[in-house]
Amino acid sequence: MLKKIKNIIPGAILFVLLALVVEFLNFSTTNLNENVPFNQGYKVLPVPLPDTMSFAGEKVPMNHFAVRENLEQEMEVNIYWQSQTMLCLKRANRYFPEIEKILKKNGIPTDFKFLALAESGFSYKASPVGASGFWQIMKPTALANGLEVTKDVDERYNLAKSTEAACRYFKEAYRHFHNWTLVAASYNMGMGGVAKAMEFQKQDNYYDLGLNNETARYVYRILALKEIQSNPEKFGFFIKKSELYPPVPIVEYDVDSSIDNLAEYAMSLHANYHILKILNPWLTSSKLPNPKGETYTIQLPKRDAVFMDLGESIVYNDSTATPNQCLIDTSASVQNMCSSKIIVHFVKKNETVESLAKTYNVTREQLCSWNSLADTASLRTDDEIIIFKDK
Repeated sequence: MLKKIKNIIPGAILFVLLALVVEFLNFSTTNLNENVPFNQGYKVLPVPLPDTMSFAGEKVPMNHFAVRENLEQEMEVNIYWQSQTMLCLKRANRYFPEIEKILKKNGIPTDFKFLALAESGFSYKASPVGASGFWQIMKPTALANGLEVTKDVDERYNLAKSTEAACRYFKEAYRHFHNWTLVAASYNMGMGGVAKAMEFQKQDNYYDLGLNNETARYVYRILALKEIQSNPEKFGFFIKKSELYPPVPIVEYDVDSSIDNLAEYAMSLHANYHILKILNPWLTSSKLPNPKGETYTIQLPKRDAVFMDLGESIVYNDSTATPNQCLIDTSASVQNMCSSKIIVHFVKKNETVESLAKTYNVTREQLCSWNSLADTASLRTDDEIIIFKDK
């Protein structure tokens, strides 16, 4: 019996090897054959819709065909826009905790965190019409809600303060509509626009209103992002906890005087200008004028605080260059840089490129090159001009 089994085993192994070779050849031929239908190895499936949904505790009428089709549109767009949705999932882990805390403090349903995500994807950007920050707030709305917007400070980019401002808007809108879904719609269309549509159409429910195309899609996009963020694996997004962007461990510094040079300020606190701007995007220039002695809170990373980001150990206050780089780096580019004195000149009234070139004994062409100025460029008061002078 054992002899029979020994005789069978080599034959079985040979059969398996031959089968694998045939399969490999068949696979290779299939991939080289241009006549093979595209859909043989590629499928796009419809996105499954949930049976029930709600926003801020208010039920979504999923039995209405228009509701289902509008929601499906936003689900399809966001699920098959994989790169953007993946980034939203990662960024949300960093910013949701602080937003949730502020919403809860103000009595606003936490579902409104998905409105911020729908507005900006948690990317600091300005829209073509001038809305800015995670909440995409227009300047007049920002000023009306207590945010400072100047050349040097734009608190629409301050996460805590802009979220507080958004909460003030939500509370005022809720006093008018007594419905959170309409509050969300009004954030896109304006309270007056929603009220006018309700009056004209004699409807008091977002899902029964005929609105402009952008607002008609707006709440559905929020709902789609809520569903995807709540059930990412259901829609094919598999992210390890270590791959999510964590909140940055920070230390806060209160400042009640002017800072003439933010780069030097950051270095005095064992950080650098780049990190200071990442964590304080509301600082929109290289200085912080403060003639009235207002108190600003600047955030910087805790020293030596290591956390996981993109699967790597990151220390945010580390610098890629050593403080004595000019002394130890012998490359020509660094030697040239270190052998020059850098002058930062703030343009005064009536100064021109030609007058500054004469003042600092350099050529007009050099000034334009150093500052990326066009040949026909004119200077404005308080513009920053960089001049390189031999030491």
